[in-house]
Amino acid sequence: MAKSLRDEINILHAQVCSGLADPNRILILYSLADNAHNVSDLAATLDIPQPTVSRHLKILRERNMVRAERDGQSVYYSLADNRVIQALDLLRGMLADSLESQIDLARSASESIRKE
Repeated sequence: MAKSLRDEINILHAQVCSGLADPNRILILYSLADNAHNVSDLAATLDIPQPTVSRHLKILRERNMVRAERDGQSVYYSLADNRVIQALDLLRGMLADSLESQIDLARSASESIRKE
């Protein structure tokens, strides 16, 4: 494997994968997909304590997944790049297909047992 690919994958893991490692951060990203929100809005929408949302937003900002823009006393967060939602949707599609395959396998096994 080429060293440059290994280096790129290490950076990808450090920046992107670790940023997506918590389900609440993924929920925050999906919440920001359509509109910018402040911390209070996100906390209320996601039913997550405000300090927790702030901590997750800090991690997402550090990984350049969201950007913050001050408007008076409020700070509004938005996606830094909409492709993160496309990537998450692809992963969700893969998961759905995998689960469907497992369901089909379980049905097939169940039918085989019943025939015996």
